[in-house]
Amino acid sequence: MVQIRMPDLAGGGSRGFARQVLRWLARSALALIALVVALVVAGAAYQSIGTWRDTRRFVQQGKSIQVDSLKLNLDCTGQGRPTVILESGSTIPARGWVRVQPDIARFARVCSYDRAGYGWSDPGPEPRTSLQIATELKALLQAAGERGPYVMVGHSFGGFNVRVFTGLHPSDVVGMVLVDASSEDYQEGAYALPPAARQLQDEDERLGSLIEPLIIRFGVARLFGKGTGSGYLPKALQEEVNYLSWQPKARRAAASEWEQMDQSVRQVRAAGDLGDRPLIVLTAGKSQEDPSLPKEIQDEQQNIWTNRLQAAEAHLSTRGKQIILPDSGHLIPFQDPEAVVSAVHEAWTTARASTGVR
Repeated sequence: MVQIRMPDLAGGGSRGFARQVLRWLARSALALIALVVALVVAGAAYQSIGTWRDTRRFVQQGKSIQVDSLKLNLDCTGQGRPTVILESGSTIPARGWVRVQPDIARFARVCSYDRAGYGWSDPGPEPRTSLQIATELKALLQAAGERGPYVMVGHSFGGFNVRVFTGLHPSDVVGMVLVDASSEDYQEGAYALPPAARQLQDEDERLGSLIEPLIIRFGVARLFGKGTGSGYLPKALQEEVNYLSWQPKARRAAASEWEQMDQSVRQVRAAGDLGDRPLIVLTAGKSQEDPSLPKEIQDEQQNIWTNRLQAAEAHLSTRGKQIILPDSGHLIPFQDPEAVVSAVHEAWTTARASTGVR
């Protein structure tokens, strides 16, 4: 431990006192620098050891499929057509469907996958737009021999990807479930925010994108971060999801997806509607709490999200319907997996009856 003594203020004259103060300040600064360096080194070592341990604790779920120059991780279980494809939200690996996939596999063939950069998949080419992701997904399914038709399930940003996929390959898709999925009109809900609050929110996001790699690299996220799905997964499974979602390659992929959001919006608009395919839109009834915003603004945002943006998604199909889940927030696959399974079963059964696919 570094011991710091305050200067003796008695006697010695003003010059002597000044020198003592300067020495004390210099020693204090050196002690502080030494402490910061020690914390940084300890944090980096803690993160490195934890990552080394996690790579041995958590084995790959699924198998690596060669797709051009990439290896993408695909995890398919169950039997029964049409096949259900699960597309995750931003930063969430395929294991984020762990409370959903086993129950869907009881009645259908179901596949989750790590898109490029996520989980056990290689990083992919940038920019990471919905069009790029949908193109890679099609190539992955073909390479793995997982033939259509498909019922597509998209959570959050994954909703953009499955809609673009459908626009590219309309004959492959016979049904869809959107799970609190992103809206191309999301700026409408930046919603109810005064300009100053919107600017502050944008600045917070930019600052967060700069700080995030550091808090991961130096072990802060591992030590203090709860991670996606916290409170809804057993401890070991939560640690696995954290390990996968906090990988630098996953954060880079997610950052690229966010940076290209306007381009993905244009792509999802160009994809068009869903015709008469069975469509179920699951909407979170609980708003995401933001202590920086007054409650009335949060309530207005939730109202716009639920009754305008999500309701509009239900009208993408002539056979679309919206189900609001009053007790669930945005992370529905973690918080209310039964609702996802039920919606998938309904869309799957309807598509199966309509198409005669077996």
